[in-house]
Amino acid sequence: MTEARGSTTRVDAWTEMRDAITTRAVLVMLGVLLLQLGFALSYMGAFHAPKPHRIPLTLVAPRAVEADLVTRLNALPGEPVHVTAVETREQARARLLERKTDAVLIVAVTGRTDTLLVASAGGTSAADAAAKIVATVERAENRALTVRDIRPPAKGDARGLSSFYLVLSWTIGGYLAASALNMAAGSKRPTLRRSIVRLAAMLPYGFLSGIGGAIIVGPVLNCLPGAFWELVGIGTLVVFASGAVGVALQSLAGTVGLGLTILIFTILGNPSSGGVYPSSLLPRFWGAIGQALPPGAGTTVVRNTVYFDGANTTGALWILGAWAFGGIVVALGAAALRGRQARPRPAPAAATTV
Repeated sequence: MTEARGSTTRVDAWTEMRDAITTRAVLVMLGVLLLQLGFALSYMGAFHAPKPHRIPLTLVAPRAVEADLVTRLNALPGEPVHVTAVETREQARARLLERKTDAVLIVAVTGRTDTLLVASAGGTSAADAAAKIVATVERAENRALTVRDIRPPAKGDARGLSSFYLVLSWTIGGYLAASALNMAAGSKRPTLRRSIVRLAAMLPYGFLSGIGGAIIVGPVLNCLPGAFWELVGIGTLVVFASGAVGVALQSLAGTVGLGLTILIFTILGNPSSGGVYPSSLLPRFWGAIGQALPPGAGTTVVRNTVYFDGANTTGALWILGAWAFGGIVVALGAAALRGRQARPRPAPAAATTV
């Protein structure tokens, strides 16, 4: 009797475990594991060994040494810098503030002390790397180097990372809001009307997110002072782009769509964004994709708007707009196609006999 009861208990426990761990649950856990491993691979792959490659460097030097110096700097092992020569200090300084270069080397006409101009608000890692490379070359030439930072980050933004973290919060908030709308509807694939409503809901959500982020980095923490309403507008666009892509991918693939959104925005987008290391310090893959994804484009727009009067932001704004527009098109297109397929077909007319 006791043995039979124990056998029944084991059967019940096995049945309960099978009910709890369904095939769907196993597949979901496998998907989470893949995202987890992808997260580790992407971040450590991008950050574990930053190595300079073709850091943009502008040179101002006497004509007698200019060509030779450009050739020697561009021929350094591993191509750590890519040098462009200009005629005057004013042109070089303008290139630096317009974000066309990461550093400016000014070779003294007399004496043996040269000057390196950097703008570390555009990224301290690139400025530091350029300074180390040039200092090594100067020591080999038995020359001295003075480094001047003409556009440092704000006091509350010591390493210049606030732009990156602000955009990170906006992108995650956007696709999580889209996921929340999907779960609130029971994870059902949305109809065309629901897709329109969800996309429309992302606009006020994005606007509130933009205001909240601008308040935090401005009046609250003083990380990115100034440009309040510009940041609100950028935040609205970033959140809407992230949310629209989230709506689109979940409309296409259901719960799997959330994983795809995390893959695009967090696993691939964040380490390649240029927030921590610029593309010139990242491995080729991450350096190539960074500015084509919303986190990279968003970080560039925020940083250049706050510190460089909006210089060199047009391309990044187009990228954000393209992702937002693409999300709208895919979300509405998928819902419309699904609605057309679900529409009942008229029964064929009965054949009539004469």
